[in-house]
Amino acid sequence: MSAMTSLAEQVDFPAAAAHSVRLESVSKVYGRGDSAVTALNDISLVLASGSFTAMMGPSGSGKSTFLQCAAGLDRPTSGSIYLGETDLAGLSEDALSRLRRESVGFVFQSFNLVPSLTAVQNITLPLRLGKRKPEKQWLSEVIERVGLTDRARHKPGELSGGQQQRVAIARALVSRPRVIFADEPTGALDTRASRDVLALLREAVDGLEQTVAMVTHDPMAASYADTVVFLADGRVVDTMAAPSADRVARRMTCLED
Repeated sequence: MSAMTSLAEQVDFPAAAAHSVRLESVSKVYGRGDSAVTALNDISLVLASGSFTAMMGPSGSGKSTFLQCAAGLDRPTSGSIYLGETDLAGLSEDALSRLRRESVGFVFQSFNLVPSLTAVQNITLPLRLGKRKPEKQWLSEVIERVGLTDRARHKPGELSGGQQQRVAIARALVSRPRVIFADEPTGALDTRASRDVLALLREAVDGLEQTVAMVTHDPMAASYADTVVFLADGRVVDTMAAPSADRVARRMTCLED
């Protein structure tokens, strides 16, 4: 894989795998005229099924906009986004909401748990909103995998930050989504809890063949990924396979200079 990537070049990793998410010439512009801001600029990118991709870049590089568009939370100004073989542009808002609920898992920095619900109720909430019953065996396995078996009946206020993020990961996994989008999942955690959460995301890929796309500013977090995609000014400017924290940090320093 070449170090630098042209604007229109499609980045595939690994090439032999089916894709979970595909972006084709995607641009996102906010505002009009002299006040227009281009957040994404002609990005073409493939996230292979069963891969762990980290998105990195300086502030304002477009990584959060990428996540929002790729996850169907926002619509691009131009270009096409596919979740599997489904073109998101062809979906109504109701259909898009249903697709997100059934095929996309989310893990946010702020956990986004309902304080009045127990851990297990938070985990199954997206299923219940979609009028789907949780598979009991799968639910038990997910709760066990994230290490919450003895905390499942506790409410968020009775859990540590790391435990709350484990609930969020279990919530993302329980619906068996096509892809999990994680937005700064370790941003509110200490070092030990961060490593535990990243190990869980890595295990979701290696043990459950899940696809994970993570936005992060932390080189250590990015080192858990298979590939790091670097953004600057809304464009893909570099990729790195088999990243280490040191290599990622050096590359980020170059981008920020």
